[in-house]
Amino acid sequence: MPSRKQKRKREKLKRHEYEYVLETDEGEEIPIEKPRAAETANGRAPAKASGEPLDRRGRPLEKPSFRRVLRRSAIFTPLIAIFIYATTRDITIPALVFNVLVLLAFFMPFSYMVDLFVYRMLLRRHERERAGGRAR
Repeated sequence: MPSRKQKRKREKLKRHEYEYVLETDEGEEIPIEKPRAAETANGRAPAKASGEPLDRRGRPLEKPSFRRVLRRSAIFTPLIAIFIYATTRDITIPALVFNVLVLLAFFMPFSYMVDLFVYRMLLRRHERERAGGRAR
């Protein structure tokens, strides 16, 4: 748990979410400029400033990709195999592998289509908000 001194110092470093100050040894507060887009951690402009659509976490919205679907499938493959093994009596390994592959053949395209649907929905919402903001 931070001490009162640490809390005060943290409050001085970032005031009102936008004002950054630097405290000298004498206790003076010197305001410094807000970091620019080139100075951000990833080197990209902030999404709000660039007009990119954001997800609920405030991160830039990424287009659906097969790489992400493959990663998700790699996570769910063992879970599907364990579920099939636990719910089926006397299943052989080749039958288990076949069942998992059949389920993945449905899961992967469905997962990509859901990602695409959500992406398009959020993109439309972002465009509506931008258009509504201009009209006012």
